[in-house]
Amino acid sequence: MKHVTPLTLGMALLGSTAMAEGQLNIFNWGNYTSPELIAKFEQTYDVKVTITEYDSNDTALAKVQAGGHGFDIVVPTNSYVPIWVELGLLLETRPDQMENFGNIDPAWVDVAWDQGRRYTVPWQWGSTGVIVNTEAYSGDINTSSIFLEVPPELDGLINVVPEMQDVMNLAIYYYGGTPCTDDLTVLKAVADGLAAAKPHWSGIDYPENSKFVNEDLLAGVYWNGASAKVRLENAKYAYGYPQEGFPLWMDSVAVLADAQNVENAKLFQNFIMLPENAALISNYAKYANGIVGSEAYMDAELLDAPEIVVPDELKAAGKFNDVCPQATQDLYTKIWTSIQK
Repeated sequence: MKHVTPLTLGMALLGSTAMAEGQLNIFNWGNYTSPELIAKFEQTYDVKVTITEYDSNDTALAKVQAGGHGFDIVVPTNSYVPIWVELGLLLETRPDQMENFGNIDPAWVDVAWDQGRRYTVPWQWGSTGVIVNTEAYSGDINTSSIFLEVPPELDGLINVVPEMQDVMNLAIYYYGGTPCTDDLTVLKAVADGLAAAKPHWSGIDYPENSKFVNEDLLAGVYWNGASAKVRLENAKYAYGYPQEGFPLWMDSVAVLADAQNVENAKLFQNFIMLPENAALISNYAKYANGIVGSEAYMDAELLDAPEIVVPDELKAAGKFNDVCPQATQDLYTKIWTSIQK
């Protein structure tokens, strides 16, 4: 989850000069795959890797469902994994039987979206909150009022990422509900609140980090790792954890049911469960990874980064998104569609 730029890299990243024993086609979020990791995998297994990037869970799902994609690996968010499985789009690769499985933090093994890890391997995990230029705005940043009741000093200078589930859940928490609620009173407040706030946003978009660094945007609904990248270039920015409630998520590596390079894909799943390799992923994208021992290889700046270490008093406000019943999801989609018009 992810600072994203819709982009397809139609080439191997830092490919090996040796004759490739095979290939691997990865379909992942934009600006989320470490070139160092890919170079190391290519050199280790003599496999040519191509990366194609997407900008949302819905985009990835639609592309794969359409067929003819040629991808071997996808990296869905936790709340989408059961959907992929139910649709028969993922191969049961049994990561739980792979050599490096013991490196997964036990907290990430018996997860609700993939009990015992029969399909997926952790990639990265984090939260969705708000990024704010604290020189432009001096108030409390740990609140979704930043984008739902936009302060005058941020008016027209705030961006909201077009990730329906995250934004809807932030708004639902703010208006007193819980994720997957079908309480029409709460949902009306959400719909009205988002509609009233939208004119005060710069847009609903996946912005380049440079928009914040250069202060063209002063705030936004954003992911914690992407926010860390911004702060490292412009110290005026800070990441807020909305006290009303905020989503947690984990993106995991899965192999597609129609993958053409299954064994290479399994090699990759096993490869990223090594602590030193998981650290390469985190060092690049600035998120936690779920692999025990990776901290020893991670950049020192990440170990106590405020975007990764949630303040104790706000930990209880963070919860993982669930897969909502279809009827409820349809209500959310209707609200979201109207906001995007």
